[in-house]
Amino acid sequence: MPDLIDDYFQPGWRTRTVECAACEWRGDSRDMSLQPHEDLSEYLCPRCEDILLVVRHPDLARVREAAAAGHPEAIGQLALLEEYLQGRPGS
Repeated sequence: MPDLIDDYFQPGWRTRTVECAACEWRGDSRDMSLQPHEDLSEYLCPRCEDILLVVRHPDLARVREAAAAGHPEAIGQLALLEEYLQGRPGS
């Protein structure tokens, strides 16, 4: 069963070593294959392609909260999201 990361801004999930139950490969998310979806991303074992991590994407409220707390990645994401939202018709 893949590990579920509910808090995208939780420190350390990208560098935490994970072991694949199917083939015993060990590594972190930086070595895995990424499959992004609308609400989440799946990280696959580079050897056998089993899903090892499922990471939920943060909603706008969570990005704002993390940015207000000073999280550097959230600050960058918030700037991009606000730029996008300002450019939409009816905004």
